Amino acid sequence: MSEKFERHKQPWTQEELEKLHRLAVKGMGLKAIAKALTRSEESTEKQAKSLRLKIAKLR
Repeated sequence: MSEKFERHKQPWTQEELEKLHRLAVKGMGLKAIAKALTRSEESTEKQAKSLRLKIAKLR
């Protein structure tokens, strides 16, 4: 099953980075944050690591 992401291989905007930070601070999980940003989980996780943000490990 292949999902399409609106922002595939597009640069991150300042607005997206701020939203990523807000959602991570709220304690949302990776899957939920990626969906909210219409980004892949891999891309979201990579960007969070580059910003030194902790993403909640939800099961």
